[in-house]
Amino acid sequence: MKMHELEANPGNKKRKKRVGIGDGSGHGGTSCRGHKGQKARSGGKVTPGFEGGQMPLIRRIPKGGFKNRFRREYLPINLDRLGAFNEGEEVNPQTLYDKRIINKRNVLVKILGEGEIKKKLVVKANAFSKSALEKIEKAGGKVEII
Repeated sequence: MKMHELEANPGNKKRKKRVGIGDGSGHGGTSCRGHKGQKARSGGKVTPGFEGGQMPLIRRIPKGGFKNRFRREYLPINLDRLGAFNEGEEVNPQTLYDKRIINKRNVLVKILGEGEIKKKLVVKANAFSKSALEKIEKAGGKVEII
């Protein structure tokens, strides 16, 4: 085997671009950076969103609103949906999930007073509206806040 007969392994024939090695490499002179300007200098990096000194877009657009990180979101359930339960049965987030009234397990449930309830139920939820409390107790049921 002679030096001029050596070959690279198959699939390993791509050479890394070598910049700044001279004009014969095809990447000499300015080393693919163009002529002058911030990006041609060493350490000449530009932060994302920088627009050459013009006020960046993110600072030009109007901002507003406020997101409360501590907000508690309740899943509202109306009283008429509780008709799926039998007399004296206990209603809680797990039983609501089992009867497919709600589609998520670990959620805060609030019972609202839309509709009528005629059955005595033990309703356990995270929150109740005033009208829902009155209607459940009027029907003879019990209310428990979890």
